[in-house]
Amino acid sequence: MMNMDTLVRIHTWRAVKRNSMKEDSRQLEFMEIDLSEEPITAAVPVPDRTTIVRADFDIRLPGGILSSEKRFVEEARQLIEVEGEQVPCVPFMSYWPTYGVMNEPQRKWYMYWRTEVRQGRFPDTDLSYLFIHIYELINGIGWQKPLEGYDQLKQLWMNYRERLPQLDVYMQEWILDYDLVHELNMSLSEMVELSSGYLPPEILDMELQRLLSSNVSDISLKLLQRYYDYDITLSKFYRDGGKQVLEQYIPRVMALVDSYLLRTRKAGILDQFELNHERTIERTLFRKAVYDDSIYGKSVQMTYVPIGEHADFVQFVTRVFRCTENKCRELLGFRGRLRGKTLEPELANVIERYLDKAFAAEQMPVVEQAIVRIDAEKLAALQQESEYVRRALMIEDEQAPEDGNVNHATDVSNRWDGLETLAEIEQDTDSQGHVIIQNSVDEARSEDDTYSSQLKVDGEKAINSDRGQGSGDSESSTLQWEETVFADLDEEWTAFSRQLSPQHVQAIYALLGVNPDTELMRVAEQYGTMPALLLDEINDVAMETIGDLLIDADRIVSDYMNVFEHVKR
Repeated sequence: MMNMDTLVRIHTWRAVKRNSMKEDSRQLEFMEIDLSEEPITAAVPVPDRTTIVRADFDIRLPGGILSSEKRFVEEARQLIEVEGEQVPCVPFMSYWPTYGVMNEPQRKWYMYWRTEVRQGRFPDTDLSYLFIHIYELINGIGWQKPLEGYDQLKQLWMNYRERLPQLDVYMQEWILDYDLVHELNMSLSEMVELSSGYLPPEILDMELQRLLSSNVSDISLKLLQRYYDYDITLSKFYRDGGKQVLEQYIPRVMALVDSYLLRTRKAGILDQFELNHERTIERTLFRKAVYDDSIYGKSVQMTYVPIGEHADFVQFVTRVFRCTENKCRELLGFRGRLRGKTLEPELANVIERYLDKAFAAEQMPVVEQAIVRIDAEKLAALQQESEYVRRALMIEDEQAPEDGNVNHATDVSNRWDGLETLAEIEQDTDSQGHVIIQNSVDEARSEDDTYSSQLKVDGEKAINSDRGQGSGDSESSTLQWEETVFADLDEEWTAFSRQLSPQHVQAIYALLGVNPDTELMRVAEQYGTMPALLLDEINDVAMETIGDLLIDADRIVSDYMNVFEHVKR
C-alpha cells in the first residue's frame, strides 16, 4: 500500500502536468520587441516627380500648391503644340496616368503617338496613353470648337474599343458628360448603339421620351431592351437568328402601334400612359478621370421622366414585343411561343396583319428592269427618218391617188427602217427592253403589209392613228382632291399624297375604278413592274406617313374608303 507521502506526490505531479498543458494551449497574445537599436536603412534617394517632367519638356508651372488635376491641365496647355518623332513603343500602365508618372522614353512615345492620332492614324498602344489624351480633351485642350473635341473622343473610342475593350466602361460615360457640358444635343441613340444599350437609366429614359414625342420609328431594339420585364437575349429564337429580324421589325411595329393609338384613341404611346412626371438629378461629371472641375463644374443638372419605373408602360411594351416575336416565329417556322399576358385582340390583329404583308413582300422575287444604252448617232438618224415620215404623212388630200399611194408606201417603209435602227440600240440585258423594241418592229412590218393591200387610205386618218399610238392620254402624277376637302385634310394625309410616285397614284386610281384588277395590271405593265410590288410600295409610304397599312388583299382598307371618296377621278 502507498503511504500518504506517495499519494501527495502523485497528485502534485498531476496538478503540475495539467497546469503545464494549460499554459502550452494558450495562444500568443503579445510579442515583446527590443527597439533600442536604430534600424539600418538603404541610402536610396527618392526623385522629385516634377523634375522629371521639367527636365524633358521644360514645363514651368505658376507658383503655389496645385492639385494634381490643376497641375495636369497646366502641363497639358504647355504641351498642346508639341509633336513627336517616330520612336519605339514603350509599355505604360498606371492607375492614375499623368505626364509626371511617365519616364522619358514613355513621354517621347506619347508625343509621337498623339501626333499620329491627330493625323487620323491609330497605332497600337497601351490604355494609359489613351487616358492621358482623353483627359486633355475633356479638360478643353486640343480643340477649338466643342464639336471637334467630341469627334476626337469618338474616333479614339471607335478605333481602340476592339483592341482595348475596357475602354467602353469609361468612354460611354465620359462622352455623355462631354455632350451635356457643351450642350451639343448629339444623338443619344448613337450612344445607345455604341454602348450596346448599357447606359445609365436616366439617359435611356431621356432618349426614349424624345423618340416617343417625335420619331417613334427610330426606337431601336437595344434601347427597348431595358423596358421589357425579362431578358430577351436569353430567348433561343433571339440567339438563333431572330435578333436580326426583331431589330428590323420592332421599330416599325412601335411606329405602327403609336399611329394606331393616336388615330383611334387620340393619344399616342407617350400620352396613353401619362408619361410626363419629370425628375431632376445632379450628375457628377467625368468620374474617375483627371478632370479640373473649376473648368466646367463638378456636376450638371438632368431633368427626365423615369419611364422605366412605370409598371404599366413596361407591361405594355413587353406585350407588344411578345406579340411581334410570336408572329415572327410563326412566319419563320420556328417552334414554340412566348407565354404570358397577351395584347388586346384589336391591337394584336393590326400588328399581325402588318407582319403578314411585310414578310410576303420580302418573299416576292425582285423584277430587274432592263438597262438600255442609247447610241446617240443612231438616235439622231432615227429622228431624221421620223421627221421624214411626219412630212410624208402631211400630204394634201387633193394629190393624185397614184402619188398618194407611192408616198404612203414610202412613208411606211421609212417607219419600218427607223424602227429597225432603234432595234440595234445596245442593251445590257435581253429582257423587257428587247421585247418592246421587237414588238414595235413587228407592228411596223404588219402595217407595211396592210397599207400595201389598202391603196385608198385616207392621209388624215393615218396621221390621227399614228399620233394616238405614240402619245396616249395624259395621266395625273399626283392625287387630285376635291378643293373643299383638301384644306381640311390631316397633315399625315397630305404627307402621304406628296410622297406618292406617279405609278402609285395611277395604281390608287385603278383600285378606285370599276375594274381594279384589270386597270392595276395595265398600270404595272406601263411602268414595267408587278401589281403586288406597286401595292407594297404604297403600303410602305402609308406606314411612314399615316402609320397604317392602306391596302389589304389587293384592295383599299374599308376604314379609309371614306377618305378616298373625295379623290377626283
